[in-house]
Amino acid sequence: MGIPNRGKETLDRLEHKTLDAQFVAEMRDGLGCSPFEAEAVLGVVKEVYAPYLETATPVSQPGKVTLLAVSADEPAGKRIADCEKRAVCLTVHRGPEDDRLMHKSPAVFRRARIPDLCQEALSQGALLTREDLAYRVFFVAPRTISRDLSALRKEDPRAVIPLRSTVHDIGPVLTHRDTIVRLALEGKTTTEICTITHHSPQAVANYLSTFARCVQLARRKMHPSQIAFLLRRGQSLIDSYLALIPECERDPNMAYHLDELLRLGASGGKKNQARSGGNNG
Repeated sequence: MGIPNRGKETLDRLEHKTLDAQFVAEMRDGLGCSPFEAEAVLGVVKEVYAPYLETATPVSQPGKVTLLAVSADEPAGKRIADCEKRAVCLTVHRGPEDDRLMHKSPAVFRRARIPDLCQEALSQGALLTREDLAYRVFFVAPRTISRDLSALRKEDPRAVIPLRSTVHDIGPVLTHRDTIVRLALEGKTTTEICTITHHSPQAVANYLSTFARCVQLARRKMHPSQIAFLLRRGQSLIDSYLALIPECERDPNMAYHLDELLRLGASGGKKNQARSGGNNG
């Protein structure tokens, strides 16, 4: 065996998190194309559509960055090249608050943002890596991110920082989501849930929204695999959510708060449809 080239391995992993790599993977796995054929089709698509796509690209909101990250439903140990990727939009710079942090030092800024960025990615169904944070967000070396993570864990050992490298089994991610839903069904407010689980309000809202839609589809007698497909979530997550429904039916308190979640979800869905006709659960 040769000596591993860590630098090349890092570049290879990053290369698999691009739109080009995602397109080639879809052509290969979805249409049965060979790698050569997939690359050839990609070249033609770029040649024909690239000039129009460049002029039609929307302007990103200030302070935000969009990148591809590995889906949170992908198991540990799976090659990055074979993993499903999700596009996530992350809020790197929030405004004057972050300007004050940067004035103190870049390290203070990074350590204040890393936990929120990881939670924000997870709320959109993906897990970041140290390399994502280093090369795609903060433009520093991975060892710098490792030092930041060590400092954060030393400061608060209970802090939840969901990175792909630290979530060895998909179970812990599901447990966090399951815990958030259970707390809501017990009547806890969003503020209380954020305090208990160390998750952002946006993450909590997205988890509860997905759970509410899961229940609504289950009540329409849809099969769990259909629900997973429609919501673009892993089967294991959907199964864990569906397992909560019988508990709610047996517990009057949980049943009441479930009805409240469904009521709020229905009213929120109508507002979203009136505004844009879309959703991002």
